[in-house]
Amino acid sequence: MTLHDDATLVLKGYAPEDTADDGTRDGQAELRQAYLDHLALHADGMWKACGAGHLTASALVIDPEREKVLLTLHRKLRMWLQMGGHCEERDATLEAAALREATEESGITGLTLLPGGPVRLDRHPIPSPCHWHLDVQYAALAPAGAAERISEESLELRWFGYEEVASVADASVVRLLEATRARL
Repeated sequence: MTLHDDATLVLKGYAPEDTADDGTRDGQAELRQAYLDHLALHADGMWKACGAGHLTASALVIDPEREKVLLTLHRKLRMWLQMGGHCEERDATLEAAALREATEESGITGLTLLPGGPVRLDRHPIPSPCHWHLDVQYAALAPAGAAERISEESLELRWFGYEEVASVADASVVRLLEATRARL
């Protein structure tokens, strides 16, 4: 099975609640269909070279015991974000890509993904030549006593309490945290 095939199966199995906590439409069902349409139209839709956009995989590193999340101050974007990025040829599954990215960028060994598949989807524009990141977002549970180690992709790594996230990160990270907490 190819990574493209795995992504298609993962997205077909993703059955989001399409209502946010405040009762407004969340758009997750529409994003799911847009991702599936993208993959159906683009055999290279998993890869950075796809000019129409490509799927990415990310994971919010969370320590539920301490009620904290680990965010990276992204070197290029200069924003506090979850760990994540481009899929690679060696990634057999989206889950593997998300876990690899979270491990590489956090430096934490022993991360495990929250069961149940993706937590959210988030589509955001990026500069040319590509146009969109179609991010499949997971949550990764940090083991007890996890020690982070900064990577070359980050300016800084920092643990934030749940209530602090909205003051440092954008709305997409806040929504990911809310969705993750709802599944804990």
